[in-house]
Amino acid sequence: MKPDLLLICPLFPATMAQLDAAYTVHRYYQATDKDAFVAGLAERITAAATAGHEGMSVALMGKFPKLKIISCFGVGVDGIDVPAARKLGIAVTNTPDVLTECVADNALALVLATMRRTVFNDKFVRAGNWLKGGAPLADKVSGSRLGIIGLGRIGKAIAKRAEAFGMKVAYHSRNKQTGVSYDYYDKPLQLARDVKILVVACPGGKETERIVSREVIDALGKDGYLINVSRGSTVDEPAMVDALVNGRLAGAGLDVFVAEPKVPDALLKLDNVVLQPHVSSGTHWTRAAMGQLVVDNLAAYFAGKPLLTQV
Repeated sequence: MKPDLLLICPLFPATMAQLDAAYTVHRYYQATDKDAFVAGLAERITAAATAGHEGMSVALMGKFPKLKIISCFGVGVDGIDVPAARKLGIAVTNTPDVLTECVADNALALVLATMRRTVFNDKFVRAGNWLKGGAPLADKVSGSRLGIIGLGRIGKAIAKRAEAFGMKVAYHSRNKQTGVSYDYYDKPLQLARDVKILVVACPGGKETERIVSREVIDALGKDGYLINVSRGSTVDEPAMVDALVNGRLAGAGLDVFVAEPKVPDALLKLDNVVLQPHVSSGTHWTRAAMGQLVVDNLAAYFAGKPLLTQV
């Protein structure tokens, strides 16, 4: 018999196919009567899989007394209370490293698209407006001063790309990093004052909630650009929208939002904003690699081997 697996939400199709082949998969997200669904599986489930944006609540963890692993599709695990899981004897794994390059690529793409008004200009041509005259001028990217909030794997990969554009890189993180020459700021506010482009690449969760506050946004100013490839929760979204609408921020490139997939209506009307549907890791290769880590961590658990990427 195949081992039982609790699946909290849909994952990458190829990953789900592998899980279906190896396990008896119980799809929590499809259950109409979730209480009855949980009650029928409570004593059978030792492993669960979920996605970073969905996570798994502490309350739900507690309903499965034999649960030992949550394999998470995504590097961010802010949807899972990891300390609470540890207290319950549950290991949490994620999918680091394999998505670093694609997220960094998208961060730089957002910098370029926002500052050079790529999306606006595409619409400008398609609408026939070029026939009536030239497009408005855009902003220069190369040589700009770029700040990064969160100099982890992804932050470092973004910095490497920025250096190729001749940018001077500075950063804020919980601690000053060794082995890097970038200017360190212990407060996001001062970093925002000193850069033209502010890229948010830190993990989500309570510690970083609204780390880009109204004050930080105002410090970035009317000539500054905000790029977010982390979590919507890291930015004071109403303050950001207000600054963009009222010209106190030059532009924004956003892959994440507080209540995604719902995006604030005001952003949809702005031509100085580039919007993405949380797809920084959205390439065929990366999603397949992320899914493989989910599968491999579960396989290691059921084989009694060390987990590959335990948080």
